[in-house]
Amino acid sequence: MSVAVFRVRAVHSETRGEGTPLVLIHGFGVDHRILLPLDETIAAHGGWRRIYVDLPGMGQTPIGEVASTEDVARALTDAVREAVGDEPFAVLGNSYGGMLARRLAHDFGEQVLGLATLAGVFVAKHGARTAPPRTVLHEEPALFDGVPEKTATGYRDFAVWQSAAGLANYVETVEPGVEAIDQPALERIAQNYAFDVEPEDAASGPFTKPALFVVGRQDEVVGYVDAWRRLEHYPRASFLVLDAAGHNIIGEQFGLVGAAVTEWLERIRRDSASR
Repeated sequence: MSVAVFRVRAVHSETRGEGTPLVLIHGFGVDHRILLPLDETIAAHGGWRRIYVDLPGMGQTPIGEVASTEDVARALTDAVREAVGDEPFAVLGNSYGGMLARRLAHDFGEQVLGLATLAGVFVAKHGARTAPPRTVLHEEPALFDGVPEKTATGYRDFAVWQSAAGLANYVETVEPGVEAIDQPALERIAQNYAFDVEPEDAASGPFTKPALFVVGRQDEVVGYVDAWRRLEHYPRASFLVLDAAGHNIIGEQFGLVGAAVTEWLERIRRDSASR
């Protein structure tokens, strides 16, 4: 499989496949690799050019002059414009990337074919979020025999349901991104983490394209209630709350998340064909 690697105004991205652009945006403190487990599923659906970005200060994108989420959104917007031009595209974001995906969906308007968020941030301020307490539903102490303590601790802090597959996913797709972050840069962005105005509040009307919001029932980071509160703004949205899923929703409920994303892509195809 060929992977095209390029930089757009200092934003690193990797493009896989051909067809309609699908921009995939990772969360805070990781990089694009956290979304790669979905790539084979999306590729199997056919006809999607997957554009994985590294946000400023994360992965292979330097922080530059970025000092806030508004700056991140501007850099991302410029990168998307150069990557897709006038082509219609879909956007999917995970965690902080979900917050940015909502912004792109509204800023690009009719050019956007659909929006999906996976464990997406809907309330920027941590203390204002409605989230459940930290819960671990299943522990497997034997998993960590011979595992470096840093890796074991990172996975334990992330997992709701511990498993060999979950640990392998963490080692392959999460930990490398954590190791690649520019910590002072992220601390700078964290000081100005919220948008000036939430996309839904700034919009003149609802977002009427196919949407998908997948949330974890045990996600103590962003919860699931805050996403539900925005649902009326998205009349074409599916809303899924998955049990045995924390904030690492892809790693813990890969099958269900993959099925939901595939169904969302199919809705986009049908919707586009009917217009």
